[in-house]
Amino acid sequence: MLHFELVTPEKLLRSESVHMVTVPGTEGDFGVLEGHAPFMSTIRDGELLVFATEKGEPERIAIRGGFAEVTPKGLTILAEQAG
Repeated sequence: MLHFELVTPEKLLRSESVHMVTVPGTEGDFGVLEGHAPFMSTIRDGELLVFATEKGEPERIAIRGGFAEVTPKGLTILAEQAG
């Protein structure tokens, strides 16, 4: 499972284990699974798609701007606004 955190300037909104997250990167959408290579990307306004399970329907979370960071520990989204 992938450790996923969603953070805004106000607070930590999510911290959980999920199957996959699709992120609206400024150069295109990208999916992150457990074991993804480390990298950073800016994100554009759009929706995070959070898949709790491999075959489940995604939860959609609207976000505005910010950064995505993938590390060996998981995915952190630092969003200007979310919700």
